[in-house]
Amino acid sequence: MSTATQFAPRRANWTLITLTVVLLLGAALAFLIWATPVRDGAKAWTDPMIRGGWMAWTFPVALFFWCIASLLVTFTILAIRFPETPRKGFLQIETTRGDRLFITLLGSAFICLIWLFFLGTPVWWALVLCPFYAAAVFRWV
Repeated sequence: MSTATQFAPRRANWTLITLTVVLLLGAALAFLIWATPVRDGAKAWTDPMIRGGWMAWTFPVALFFWCIASLLVTFTILAIRFPETPRKGFLQIETTRGDRLFITLLGSAFICLIWLFFLGTPVWWALVLCPFYAAAVFRWV
């Protein structure tokens, strides 16, 4: 038996990997929704999830961190499955998908902060602007 056939690399089953990741992230989200406190028969979205905890772990805070974790997992899988070379965009700096994700997250935070400074709460309309900003960053930066 030759060493070439003995150590032939196995092809990854990307459908199974993707399905597993989607199921795990979906289960984590379902757990967060399940763990949200209930008051008077309805979900109390802004009540603390951990009574007496050192941080205000409300559902919106937990959902924010779930979204960040989901993005990081997704972009890690994309980087492994579809490696890319850096490209130059509008800013004339070489960026990869991860760089553009970081620029998007940072810019979205500033959009929300500027919205809060000039217009106050609620921030929902600023969050509506963020996907358009993200699309522009991924297209032109």
